Amino acid sequence: MTAPTPEILRYAAFTTDPDGGNPAGIVLDAAALDDAAMLAVAGEVGYAETAFVAGGDGEVRGIRYFSPVAEVPFCGHATVATAVALAEREGPGRIRFATPVGEVAIETAEVDGRIVASFTSVDPRVEPMPTAVLAELLELVGLDAGALDERHPPRIAFAGNRHPVLVVADAGAFDAFTFDAGRARALMDEHGWPATITVLHRLADAADGGLRFEARNIFPVGRIVEDPATGAAAAAVGGYLRELGTVVPPARVVIAQGRHVGRPSGLVVDIPATGGVVVSGSAVPIA
Repeated sequence: MTAPTPEILRYAAFTTDPDGGNPAGIVLDAAALDDAAMLAVAGEVGYAETAFVAGGDGEVRGIRYFSPVAEVPFCGHATVATAVALAEREGPGRIRFATPVGEVAIETAEVDGRIVASFTSVDPRVEPMPTAVLAELLELVGLDAGALDERHPPRIAFAGNRHPVLVVADAGAFDAFTFDAGRARALMDEHGWPATITVLHRLADAADGGLRFEARNIFPVGRIVEDPATGAAAAAVGGYLRELGTVVPPARVVIAQGRHVGRPSGLVVDIPATGGVVVSGSAVPIA
């Protein structure tokens, strides 16, 4: 007997516009799906990630994430989209997800008539970036070391996934860099980076002194080349800034993303003195 086709929701995360943000597929009851079925659904949806919730109501819900080609340990934008979808159906409040990288808590609240979801990442960590890896990344994006922002040295940051982080000093160089998607995918597979290569540019600081960045997240998977909004990378960036002493916690950082792929988004990152980083945003259904 063939298993019934699950209901697949489609939401755009980190935006209030269905044509902006990062699209995510959502299956709220995936208990009957095995790994092959989840991968097939993610391939059918075709977004960067689709989230699969195991079970219905409960204190802690299992959740897994699949791109069209493989399982991903953690996905921030699909977490936010799933939390908003649940809050719309059950009311705002606290949700706890058991992810492959550990438990992630999400607070949902209604703000100006919309649901905003805030997830707290697992404890971040930051690693040095080996010289050879930095050389590979610079070659990939066609930049030299002199293009990097001296205030923000290259690192590999983790808050659920390992993300190499480069910060480009010049806005023009940040806007103009290109890369070969096949080479990027090979590099990511070689180094075990399951999510994105994060390239940032620091914007003028906010009026209250808070830091503002624009991000381009390289993520060649299926039809996708750059990710429009990357919650896991935003959390990793929060851990990176705290580790380097660039911010004095508690601190708020705002990250714009998606302009280069025509889906603008906004991510709010709250960095406490210790523990997980909080990433917040809205999500809206895609017709």
